[in-house]
Amino acid sequence: MSMLPWPRWHGPAMARLWRLCWLAVGFWRASLACPVPCKCSASRIWCTEPSPGIVAFPRLEPNSVDPENITEIFIANQKRLEIINEDDVEAYVGLKSLTIVDSGLKFVAYKAFLKNSNLQHVNFTRNKLTSLSRKHFRHLDLSDLVLAGNPFTCSCDIMWIKALQETKSSPDTQDLYCLNESSKNTPLANLQIPNCGLPSARLAAPNLTVEEGNSITLSCSVAGDPLPTLYWDVGNLVSKHMNETSHTQGSLRITNISSDDSGKQISCVAENLVGEDQDSVNLTVHFAPTITFLESPTSDHHWCIPFTVRGNPKPALQWFYNGAILNESKYICTKIHVTNHTEYHGCLQLDNPTHMNNGDYTLMAKNEYGKDERQISAHFMGRPVIDYETNPNYPEDLYEDWTAATDIGDTTNKSNEIPSTDVADQTNREHLSVYAVVVIASVVGFCLLVMLLLLKLARHSKFGMKGPASVISNDDDSASPLHHISNGSNTPSSSEGGPDAVIIGMTKIPVIENPQYFGITNSQLKPDTWPRGSPKTA
Repeated sequence: MSMLPWPRWHGPAMARLWRLCWLAVGFWRASLACPVPCKCSASRIWCTEPSPGIVAFPRLEPNSVDPENITEIFIANQKRLEIINEDDVEAYVGLKSLTIVDSGLKFVAYKAFLKNSNLQHVNFTRNKLTSLSRKHFRHLDLSDLVLAGNPFTCSCDIMWIKALQETKSSPDTQDLYCLNESSKNTPLANLQIPNCGLPSARLAAPNLTVEEGNSITLSCSVAGDPLPTLYWDVGNLVSKHMNETSHTQGSLRITNISSDDSGKQISCVAENLVGEDQDSVNLTVHFAPTITFLESPTSDHHWCIPFTVRGNPKPALQWFYNGAILNESKYICTKIHVTNHTEYHGCLQLDNPTHMNNGDYTLMAKNEYGKDERQISAHFMGRPVIDYETNPNYPEDLYEDWTAATDIGDTTNKSNEIPSTDVADQTNREHLSVYAVVVIASVVGFCLLVMLLLLKLARHSKFGMKGPASVISNDDDSASPLHHISNGSNTPSSSEGGPDAVIIGMTKIPVIENPQYFGITNSQLKPDTWPRGSPKTA
């Protein structure tokens, strides 16, 4: 009897098989981690089966599904669930919605939700709650708190619920009742409890301005019935501080005040069973400017020398270029991009700077409490190379210290604002002047060259023409260009050189005239121009 071979799995089939195995293992581990009457997923726990039900708040087993990923817990029909302890919910730090309805919940510990800062929705409908303190939820930003159907006892302990409903812009439609001394349902909206009201808190200094390094003392008084508790909320105050409180009075001493605390809020809080009240003050600290950041220029849409300055009051900013006041314009100006209370982030913006803008830039920040300054060297582009062999007449002093050719050295401060010279405008005007001189010189040289060529051509045409002697004689035909050459005072005898000759100076040169000169045809020549019986010579 032969044995059947095992089927072989290859490629994608084997990958799918392993995937199914791991999913099965994951579901098995999740089922082990979840309480038996409940169901669990990666983000949700729900317990709705009344039998056998749960007697304690559901907790996941260690080393199983991460409780931080649970965002919703839904519990219903759990009559034996009566208490939420302080450590029952602390592992679910990502919890956003908690619902416990139609159950036996009677007590919730004060610090039960201390670590659930993401909690937004709480529904405790139709449970057995007789009292619920506002301390459970004072640190939470709840969008929904549903408490209908609970047998609350009419007392000052639940008056905060009434106050909460009255402060909502759109009150919920839930009907809230409490049981009075006669065990009758009383609408919470009509509940009146003597000696039970919201407290009040008052600070002695509503506005506070102090110089850095000084010390101050704040005092606060509280009132209310029941008697409120007074405490100070100083947030993340950096400066050293200490407080003293009695029943209705409190003081806060802040010493060696730091500039980092400018703009921070300090609150005096009064709290009782019904609610709380607070009075706050914003601490304003004046201090001398500090330049905390200054870097080399960076190029984006414009060149920018970035900086960060701290100071209060807002410091005035002054730039210097190579030790002289830098006047600002639309081409060189200071831009503040971000303001964070007493901190200013910006840059000195330069439009199309050249090598003539290279140099040392100094920023000075100043207010009534002092000043600070820092310097940075800026290099925008290299100096252009001039070939003086091919350009011997190029002005050598064009690229000398450019401050000599501008008014940037004028350090007169004409106002409290930043006075400045338009360096970029002056530079552009110098460049335009140089270009204009070069262009004009080129045009004049070209014109002179053309004139010389024309004169040379004209002179060549005058002394190289040939024609008959009659063209240069003293007859009336003045169209010949050489007509007046023979009229000199010191000329040799006309008989020398023959009849067809031109007298130039003391020399008589024979000339044969072109009959086509000045458009004169053969028919237009005088009859006595050519010798009788001799052929016409071209």
